[in-house]
Amino acid sequence: MPTFRPKYVTFDCHGTLIHYQMAEAAMDLYGERLGKEAMDAFIRNFSAYRLDEIMGDWKPYADVVHNALERTCKRNNVPFKPEDAEMVYQRVPTWGPHADVPAGLAKVASEIPLVILSNAMNAQIMSNVAQLGAPFHAVYTAEQAQAYKPRFKAFEYMFDMLGCGPEDIVHCSSSFRYDLMSAHDLGIRNKVWVNRGHEPANPYYGYVEIPNISALPGVFGL
Repeated sequence: MPTFRPKYVTFDCHGTLIHYQMAEAAMDLYGERLGKEAMDAFIRNFSAYRLDEIMGDWKPYADVVHNALERTCKRNNVPFKPEDAEMVYQRVPTWGPHADVPAGLAKVASEIPLVILSNAMNAQIMSNVAQLGAPFHAVYTAEQAQAYKPRFKAFEYMFDMLGCGPEDIVHCSSSFRYDLMSAHDLGIRNKVWVNRGHEPANPYYGYVEIPNISALPGVFGL
């Protein structure tokens, strides 16, 4: 892959580029009433329920957060308040990038157009993107696609909008479950896994591994 120059480098945003802080939000809400072991279980459950909530038909991300938090509270015997879910949802547009992101992105952007495909609402994403420190050719959301990743429909929307196919891009993500498994199944041969410790390595899916976005320019010989 180092010799391959794609038409576009496409990215997951929250988690890969933006420091995803759902666990921190949950800690702020429930950390004082739950011990470490119980809080760790709560965070794992909250992550799992968010994934479960996006697997069906599209719905606003506020509903995803609300439902996932309510189900997590029920499973962990914690009282649920709708205003807690609203607080978590409202934090999303305030999150900024991982420290390694701006310089690495800017270097790649000088040579190859960058694209984001994000599981976000239109109103959330642009304040996050504005902090990334590089120009983007396009930013596509789940709201526009009417589907969340890992559903194929989200990726297919991106292909249609770009007028390209799986063979034309390199897709970059820190998540197999949300991005790289679907990318593999859709025929995106060129993939980059940013190992941020979210998930274990899974070589079956065929990718170049980097520790952070600072290493991304090297993938393209930049």
